[in-house]
Amino acid sequence: MTAPIEHRLTARNTARSSPNKMHDDDVARSYGFAGGLVPGVTVFAWMCGLPIRTFGHAWLEAGRIAARFSRPVYEGDATTVGGTPDGDDLKIEVVARSETCATGVASVTNGPLVPEVSSFERAPIPAELPAANAEALIPGVALGTVDVRFSEASAREYLSSIGADQALPRTVAHPGWMILLGNLALSNNVKLGPWIHVSSDMQLLSGVEDGDEVSALSRVAAIFERKGHRFVELDVLIVAAGTRPAATIRHVAIYEPRRTG
Repeated sequence: MTAPIEHRLTARNTARSSPNKMHDDDVARSYGFAGGLVPGVTVFAWMCGLPIRTFGHAWLEAGRIAARFSRPVYEGDATTVGGTPDGDDLKIEVVARSETCATGVASVTNGPLVPEVSSFERAPIPAELPAANAEALIPGVALGTVDVRFSEASAREYLSSIGADQALPRTVAHPGWMILLGNLALSNNVKLGPWIHVSSDMQLLSGVEDGDEVSALSRVAAIFERKGHRFVELDVLIVAAGTRPAATIRHVAIYEPRRTG
């Protein structure tokens, strides 16, 4: 393992025009925030830069990262993404406004469990999205499959948008690009109001390369309520070229946040 490393950046809200209005200043303030939230998927991508630098290509083929977003990052925040070796692990912390906003741990997995693609069901995206509630988010039930194509052009656009230190070829999909599919597995299947990405645990299994057709197969793992917030956990399998498992994700979001006041 290497010595502690860090990356400093000025946070950018990459989702101001998103349908998720939690990234809009006025809407986010109505939920008690100081402004629109920088997306959790963007913070996750920043965090991935450190294990890419620490472990190299091996991490992209068999790496794991578990990330939790505890406080918001806002547009313009001077942000530090730091990594500290801990045995075979790399502990990661994202700090903005002198507060810890996200924490995580990354490592290279020895012999990761590779699920059978057939263990996840392919399902259609609903023609009309149902409201996000317990009737639509049923544990064990498959959600509609998200299909996209990865290309070098999309990689170039994505790496530019996250504005972080990312040392990998543009012909290989960044793990942060894949985590976006976890968001789409939710937002493409239910009608959401403002919502918040809480955490993601990703196991990388193989690279996604230029020209690959990529599918996100997903199902609801659990729904629950805590402190007035309604949460959903998704299990997501990212498949490249139709048959190759590329990553598994446990993706957690607050699909119905508690309003303040």
